[in-house]
Amino acid sequence: MLEIRRLVLLRELAIRGTIAAVAEALNFSPSAVSQQLSQLEKETGMVLLRKSGRRLQLTPQAEVLVASAGEVLDSLERAEAALQASLTRVSGRVRVAVFQSAALALMPAALRSMSTHHPDVRVEMVQREPEEALRETWARDFDMVVAEQYPAHAAPHHPGLDRRDLTTDAIRLALPPEALTIASLRDAREMPWVMEPHGTASRHFAMQLCRVAGFEPDVRYETADLQSQIRLVETGNAVALIPDLVWAGRTTSCRLAELPSAPRRTIFTAQRVAGAASPAARAFRQTLERAAAAHSAGG
Repeated sequence: MLEIRRLVLLRELAIRGTIAAVAEALNFSPSAVSQQLSQLEKETGMVLLRKSGRRLQLTPQAEVLVASAGEVLDSLERAEAALQASLTRVSGRVRVAVFQSAALALMPAALRSMSTHHPDVRVEMVQREPEEALRETWARDFDMVVAEQYPAHAAPHHPGLDRRDLTTDAIRLALPPEALTIASLRDAREMPWVMEPHGTASRHFAMQLCRVAGFEPDVRYETADLQSQIRLVETGNAVALIPDLVWAGRTTSCRLAELPSAPRRTIFTAQRVAGAASPAARAFRQTLERAAAAHSAGG
């Protein structure tokens, strides 16, 4: 009988790429991870890992075990969800990854509602960039993710994740209050811009929108913090493309201009199908949906 713990370590190696990354994620020492994987090779009587430069490469036999480990973990997660569902009171823990504007606009109301209606559910929140968080939820670092998708830029799909739309919000051009001669995207072509870093969906969307409008934006400032972007705009230092969810609960001196084709961003939740029957996760997802609906109605 193969040791499940060692199969999980092999799967973690397939996901994270290095022994060091597996050790850090699971709070093991690298030598302990290596010893367990060597023991798994002895148990199977097969070569599971080969050196490829400075990295380890999984053999086809290892890939078979990785797939089986995923199925075992799914079965255990379904069993845990069924066990929780057998109780008369909703309880448990939900680990959720959230991007910044959703954390500001949706999470406070959702957490308050959970504490009132489901006090035995512990919700733990970590702020993460959406693409990273989707992969980490698939890898079982989180139970759920609140993520975003920009127009013409699909968010990554991972097998076994169930996605459900929460809401959409408009994306507008945020302008300094004194820039009265600027009223459109093309008018802003000579202005300094602030955008999120390269590789993010919002950066790709913003660059493409400017290029379609016929100019290359002068991106002088980069930050993933939309609150910092807003301050740069309010103080006259830059212009930016800001989604409406950011304005929840705050006022601004920025002027907001409509964009061509009135683009909208989609906010959605995703969780593993294997954990969908968890009463705690189901309750939190439904609570998020109510918070999003209330925000949309209020906006």
